[in-house]
Amino acid sequence: QVQLVESGGGSVQAGGSLRLSCAVSGAISSDYCMGWFRQAPGKERVGVATIHPGGGGTSYGTSYDDSVRGRFIISRDNAKNTVYLQMNSLTAEDRAMYYCAAVNRFCWDIDLVLAAGFQYWGQGTQVTVSS
Repeated sequence: QVQLVESGGGSVQAGGSLRLSCAVSGAISSDYCMGWFRQAPGKERVGVATIHPGGGGTSYGTSYDDSVRGRFIISRDNAKNTVYLQMNSLTAEDRAMYYCAAVNRFCWDIDLVLAAGFQYWGQGTQVTVSS
């Protein structure tokens, strides 16, 4: 059974950085489109970034929501079966519960706006940004 476990959330001041991790078990993460989503209190879950299956690194087949492009970086370490989200220049608007998601196919352009397209989800990790 595929399981995703997020970690790395916490509280940080505006302008600070955090790195979230998503450890994958029960599957080979490099076979999956991986995504990061977030949900702020009272709001819908929205896509932050996705990365295609395949090789590791930070630039191959990545997509970002406009709100985080240039500040967040999604990457994967296939040797560790883990996907990361490096978050820089955090603002109060980034405060949310962050979820890791996986689906056994290439990423689609619509994935950032269609959370239902993902098969597996983690339990989430909370990110709080204080101004």
